[in-house]
Amino acid sequence: MSDELTSAHSLKDEGLRLFQEGLYVEAADRFRKARQLFFAEGDQLEAIEMLNNVGIVHRMEREWDEAVAALEEARAAFAELGDRSREAQVLGNLGGLYASQGQREAATASLREAASAFAELKDNQRQGETLLALGVQKWKSGDRQGALATYQAGLQILEKPSFGQKLLRILLQLRAMVFGGV
Repeated sequence: MSDELTSAHSLKDEGLRLFQEGLYVEAADRFRKARQLFFAEGDQLEAIEMLNNVGIVHRMEREWDEAVAALEEARAAFAELGDRSREAQVLGNLGGLYASQGQREAATASLREAASAFAELKDNQRQGETLLALGVQKWKSGDRQGALATYQAGLQILEKPSFGQKLLRILLQLRAMVFGGV
């Protein structure tokens, strides 16, 4: 492994650590530097992943236009390379971004497309997580029945539900037994 690649991975790891600590500006700087090194090494996927990370940092900083630009560029690049899984992940990130801005229709569209892609890929965990987020958007848009059905579908698909999600699954199953259906 070359020194540049090691350095790119080190910068990526440092960026992730800084992000987790809430040091977003510093994290974005490391992701940008790692992106340059990944491109220099010819590792397009990792370079695009760094762009996705920069988009997420912009979202956390409430820099909406920059976040959308970075995430849309990353989505298009993953699509061009045929990496449907990473494209779907970026679509999920875009859905979260639009939701943060209160753009319910755009959030719903992105999340719906991401959930469909994860279903095609048979990635049940990510599909379930995305359906949960989509259910929340439907709820906030006033579609209570659709929200409950979507959220319940997401809970059922999750392969690794949290304790709270397991409990909610049981409660929804009890509700269905008592009242019949959703």
